Amino acid sequence: MKKIKFILTTMLIMLAVNLSANAATIGYADFGKVLNDYSFARNAYKDIDNKLTELQQYAIDKEKQFKTIESPIQKKTFEDQVQKEFRAKEDRIYDLKNQKEKVIRDNVMAACKSVAAAKKLDVILDYGVVYAGGVDVTNDIIQYLNAQKK
Repeated sequence: MKKIKFILTTMLIMLAVNLSANAATIGYADFGKVLNDYSFARNAYKDIDNKLTELQQYAIDKEKQFKTIESPIQKKTFEDQVQKEFRAKEDRIYDLKNQKEKVIRDNVMAACKSVAAAKKLDVILDYGVVYAGGVDVTNDIIQYLNAQKK
């Protein structure tokens, strides 16, 4: 994982150097801050967290019910049923999470393209790979995203 991260960082730095050698204008953004300040993303993650909390409560409630069952056969049947229901609920939550993350990713990408065009930037990189120079467009991306009605 570290090797892949190093290779990607090196490639991004080489891209930035190459673009700057060609008089390209580079923008950068703190995408962690973008996601924290993007209201749709904040609400989506809060919704997912609530659903995970509901799933935990479901497991706790079923565990209490399980303890009241005396017959080993009924316990096994109950346990199988609960496992099946739990997996189905968990799958729905992860499907929702993936769906929301795709929408967020697509929206952030569209915002970056729009801000880049408006600011006449050739590229927008993550702030972590820009050591010097460039234009910080973090707040512009956040404003664009929060102004959109999604």
